[in-house]
Amino acid sequence: MKKSILTFAASALLAGAILTSCNTPSQKVENAEAKVEAATEDLNDANEAYQKEIDSYRREADEKIAANNKSIAEFNARIALEKKDAQDDYRRQIATLEQKNTDLKKKMDDYKAEGKDKWEKFKAEFGRDMDELGNAFRDLTVKNVK
Repeated sequence: MKKSILTFAASALLAGAILTSCNTPSQKVENAEAKVEAATEDLNDANEAYQKEIDSYRREADEKIAANNKSIAEFNARIALEKKDAQDDYRRQIATLEQKNTDLKKKMDDYKAEGKDKWEKFKAEFGRDMDELGNAFRDLTVKNVK
């Protein structure tokens, strides 16, 4: 008799534990909806941060392009004092750099957000091109006197 009461009590405890741990279908739906809402919110936050990064980088690029345009104007004023042969050579170099500057501005303006990986690749390539152009401007504007 003692064994049967113990077996019955153990069975009742086990059944109670199983029944209380189960979720009803409505609870499962509520849990899934909460997870979807949290994931959507996380995605929105990530997209907002991504867009802010793009906007910030565009402003920085625009500032560099404006600085390049200013350097071009200053250099054009400075080469007016050079010899005619030197002026022609400088004007060709400046025209090339000015075209590259314009191309970089257009490239940045035309960029459409297509995903984080493509953005990182674009940013690395654009940054390298911008650095090369900046170095070319510095090399051109440095007066090499021997």
